[in-house]
Amino acid sequence: MLLSPLPSGRWKEEKKMPTDLEIARQVELKPIGEIAAKLGFLEEDLELYGRYKAKISARTCRQASGCRDKGNLILVSAITPTPAGEGKTTVSIGLAQGLQRLGHKTALALREPSLGPVMGIKGGATGGGWSQVLPMEDINLHFTGDIHAVTAANNLLSAVLDNHLHHDNPLRIDPRMIYWRRVMDMNDRSLRKIVVGLGGRTMGTPREGGFDISAASEVMAILCLTESFTDLKRRLDNILVGFNYQQEPVTARGLRASGAMSVLLKEAFKPNLVQSIEGVPAFIHGGPFANIAQGTNSVMATRLALRSADWVVTEAGFGFDLGAEKYFDIVSRSAGFSPRAVVLVATVRALKMHGGVKKSELKKVDPGAVERGLPNLAKHIENIKKFQVPCVVAINVFTQDSEEELAAVEAFCRAEKVACARADVWGKGGEGALELGELVAQTATDFKGSYKPLYELDWSIEEKIATVSREIYGAQAVDYTPQAKADLKRIVKIGYDKLPICIAKTQNSLSDNPALLGRPKDFVATVREVIVAAGAGFVVPVTGEIMRMPGLPKVPAAEGMDIDENGEVTGLF
Repeated sequence: MLLSPLPSGRWKEEKKMPTDLEIARQVELKPIGEIAAKLGFLEEDLELYGRYKAKISARTCRQASGCRDKGNLILVSAITPTPAGEGKTTVSIGLAQGLQRLGHKTALALREPSLGPVMGIKGGATGGGWSQVLPMEDINLHFTGDIHAVTAANNLLSAVLDNHLHHDNPLRIDPRMIYWRRVMDMNDRSLRKIVVGLGGRTMGTPREGGFDISAASEVMAILCLTESFTDLKRRLDNILVGFNYQQEPVTARGLRASGAMSVLLKEAFKPNLVQSIEGVPAFIHGGPFANIAQGTNSVMATRLALRSADWVVTEAGFGFDLGAEKYFDIVSRSAGFSPRAVVLVATVRALKMHGGVKKSELKKVDPGAVERGLPNLAKHIENIKKFQVPCVVAINVFTQDSEEELAAVEAFCRAEKVACARADVWGKGGEGALELGELVAQTATDFKGSYKPLYELDWSIEEKIATVSREIYGAQAVDYTPQAKADLKRIVKIGYDKLPICIAKTQNSLSDNPALLGRPKDFVATVREVIVAAGAGFVVPVTGEIMRMPGLPKVPAAEGMDIDENGEVTGLF
């Protein structure tokens, strides 16, 4: 039988640990109107999607844009992720629940899960144990259709582009210089490179193309950075799809596609509201990946949270070197956000992997391996300080962690004079984050400064790339392929060189080589191409072998999913 968590966070009389889905089904959800009322939203502010999900109306979003941010923003990030997992989303939810238990008016602002990871290797993105956002099945599977709308808007532009080529190509677009790609919300490596338009004159103009995952679409990045329909249309207008035969840029405005794209995004523009297991209001909106895009939820959702709650917990994907660096240098700069503290999630088992332990050996007590892995934690703490924002280390506790291993992390943090607290949020929910919540609230309250970006926008793109690579990744130098050099020359010529950069890089290492764990040093980062995301308002240097369309693992999570005669889903995690 399933039991509530014990004060120790352990489970009794169990033969196996309950799944996240089994835990979620024990919870009696509150009607979403009650959750919205905690933040001062009225019935007319909501557009209901059943009893437990709602969108905030466009009118309410527009009204909120004229209000002052009143909440304290807490950014959750992590050390370099490993296959062992760090539980960043789980800690974010647990921290918000802990702050609520301490009497604070709190809200969450998180990303929507992509079906690619859900069906692939990572699983869902709604937290875990007693720190989840609900209804987890709905959120992990289609939710309110936002990602499908992004997919449709992206592919409409592709269809209009190829239709333009078919009907005499009046803009004289060079088919060899088209950069806009189709997308789908699924991992499918076979679609990375394709040829479209085969089959004869009536089937279109043959050219090379390909698919990215929807989370990598510039449309997703735009949706998550915009704060009004006017801004949305302006950004979509500016999308660079390619060049004509005279080497002049061709945009979505030139193809007259942005109006229809905006229409397709009409509902997706509105942030979604759900709840955590303990009833914390949770805005779940937008889903760009941090290894290939800005890696955080929408500005609109965060803005609504900041204007209706005293404390707002948000997260940036993967390690601090990816999502959090982009949060400060792109999102905060664009939206005017200034996080009051960064919570850096670390786990004993991930530190042991960075210390050279194989995944199969992680259950063995090994404080020495933890200590060998601490340089990775040290580098991320060092990186946080570069943005002049205080850091709190959250040790996400797992059942198999030994006291000696946990103490090794705490001793390191004391030596570094960095605040640190254990978080047993999977097993105990908000109760397991009370110490962390108190520490975060005190740290954020004491902080009287503001974050500082890592680089200035008027620097050259090479200077920006070199700065991030050197200061955040630890690279000795940056190398450029001939393709990347040609891209940079073209970007300067057409005037996009003063945009911020959004480096696409592996999440598995501080370097651009996923095999290098710990704290790599003296490596050379390689930029193989540079892509302009003019609508989103940044430039994307692509490093190493990073792919914008992931592949499924040998045994994908999808193989373990099923549904019974009563409509009950199994195997979702």
